[in-house]
Amino acid sequence: MQTNVIGSQNVIESAISHGVSKVVSLSTDKAVYPVNALGITKALMEKVVQSTSRKLTKRKTVLTLVRYGNVLFSRGSVIPLFMKLIREKKPLTVTEPRMTRFLLPLKEAINLVGFALENGKQGDIFVRNASSCSMGDLAQALKNIFQSNSEIKVIGMRHGEKMHETLVSKEELLRSEDFGGYLRLSMDDRDLSYSKYLSEGESQFGKIEDCTSKNTPQLSVKEIEEMLSNQPEIISELNR
Repeated sequence: MQTNVIGSQNVIESAISHGVSKVVSLSTDKAVYPVNALGITKALMEKVVQSTSRKLTKRKTVLTLVRYGNVLFSRGSVIPLFMKLIREKKPLTVTEPRMTRFLLPLKEAINLVGFALENGKQGDIFVRNASSCSMGDLAQALKNIFQSNSEIKVIGMRHGEKMHETLVSKEELLRSEDFGGYLRLSMDDRDLSYSKYLSEGESQFGKIEDCTSKNTPQLSVKEIEEMLSNQPEIISELNR
């Protein structure tokens, strides 16, 4: 709360008061339909950015957001844990092999921020069209890369975990613009007069579904191996 919500608000207010031209705030897929404290506070951060954006139409500072899934080798990533277990010849502990997650190399996450800086308008959220994979396939791919005989041990889902992550909700997809590898999710800046909700509604919801790690393109074990084999951390570990 102090970092993601209050801290973000402090940075935004300081940027506005000092005439900073653009601010890009970093969010996560866990902010969509949040189930734990991280997701809830990131969702609140998104609302803080966009509610402030609604008031800045004539101000210099532009506030935008990027939202992405699991960045390879970021803090909390399961890949370094799997590599450690392989090195120690221990079983790879997987909560649920069928669980899916988005995968995003660090370079692509940085490029996403750069794209938002260059193309962002008030209240925009940008997402990268990322692939995903199952946790069972991810563990198997790492075993193959390191020619490991470690078994895969299923330990069960932990409290607060999602089976699949949602990167973009169907409501947001209705306001999306495709930039090839990126999606721009425009801020919902409609008039908030509640009288309209008694006579107007949205008729397209039944035609689309959320963008999730389950229905996005799934990487095969071989494709995961190819992605991971190009990462500096994997290359360094193989050369030890």
